[in-house]
Amino acid sequence: MSEQSNLAAVLHGAKDLRLTKRPISAPAPGEAQVAIKATGLCGSDLHYYIHGRNGEYVLKTPMCLGHESAGIITAIGEGVTDYKVGERVAIEAGVYCGACRLCKTGRYNLCTKMRFNSSAKVFPHQDGSLQSLLNHPVTHLHKLPDSCSYEAAALVEPLSVVLHAARRAHIAAGQTVLVLGAGAVGLLALAVAKAHGATHTVVVDINEERVKFAVDEGFATSGYVLPRTPRPETSAAGLEAAKATAGDILTGYGPVDSDGFDVVMECTGVETCMQAAIHTARPGGKVVFIGMGTPNATLPISAAAFREVDLLGVFRYANTYPDALALFGSGRLPGVEKLVTTRFPLEKVNEAFEALLAGKDKDGNMIMKLMVGDY
Repeated sequence: MSEQSNLAAVLHGAKDLRLTKRPISAPAPGEAQVAIKATGLCGSDLHYYIHGRNGEYVLKTPMCLGHESAGIITAIGEGVTDYKVGERVAIEAGVYCGACRLCKTGRYNLCTKMRFNSSAKVFPHQDGSLQSLLNHPVTHLHKLPDSCSYEAAALVEPLSVVLHAARRAHIAAGQTVLVLGAGAVGLLALAVAKAHGATHTVVVDINEERVKFAVDEGFATSGYVLPRTPRPETSAAGLEAAKATAGDILTGYGPVDSDGFDVVMECTGVETCMQAAIHTARPGGKVVFIGMGTPNATLPISAAAFREVDLLGVFRYANTYPDALALFGSGRLPGVEKLVTTRFPLEKVNEAFEALLAGKDKDGNMIMKLMVGDY
């Protein structure tokens, strides 16, 4: 092992991602060393790659990217008894303190001392999993069912976000669900809604190819391609446009004998979509804001308050990994692995990010979910 090295994709600044050979370090007490087999790239990774920051979290020192990962244990640290070399695991990326009020009440995703893989929120930054080997606390590793592939296990991280959202919204059998955004998270939201028994699922996106994929692959009952229009010049014009968009969605795709959807899952973070989401929910319905794209959105709060539409926020997830893995193991998420459309080896990670930025692979095919790993 002394002659080997750990290959890592380390971001030094905007568009400055370097493959770096690092010494292999032994896992500390309570940790296991995981050979990473698959890592999904997501929007936050892309923001760091393009801008050297993700929102208000600015890169201060070089940081290894990636946090949607799974692999196989290659070494264990002192005191570890529940895991052994050779076991396959999904990696829960956020390491919380476990001692604060939020952690003790089961809402550890809101822990102010959270250290999250590939996040510059904390300093020193927490390295991510776009590397050959990662040492990680075993308390945040989850054994895979035999039927769960490494790619499916890497999808558990974004799946956990929407599973947390579904819990917040109390999605139940027989309900109707609208999802705004037909990216990987939106399609996972549709899959979770169907797994919970939703009977009428509709997806909306400006990308016709993504909407078609969602419907053809059975994620949604139907889909609406939102026309591309110029950005409204004023907030008032934007609110009116969003209300009109909501009317078009309800007229063409709304539930029969209903004036809205039971649950609306907003996965874009685009202000006009966030506004339309409120108008598409039925009286007494729920809107869950999953996408994070508009820091200070203007929302039609009166339209929600007067109809008792609950507006719910989502930040990552808590206590979801066991149930998410069980969903994969039970077969209640048919076709979800079709979301993985594009694969790159770690050695070509820069090409992977450029492809993700373009939204197409070298042959012009749509990228839904891109994986980097042991390919």
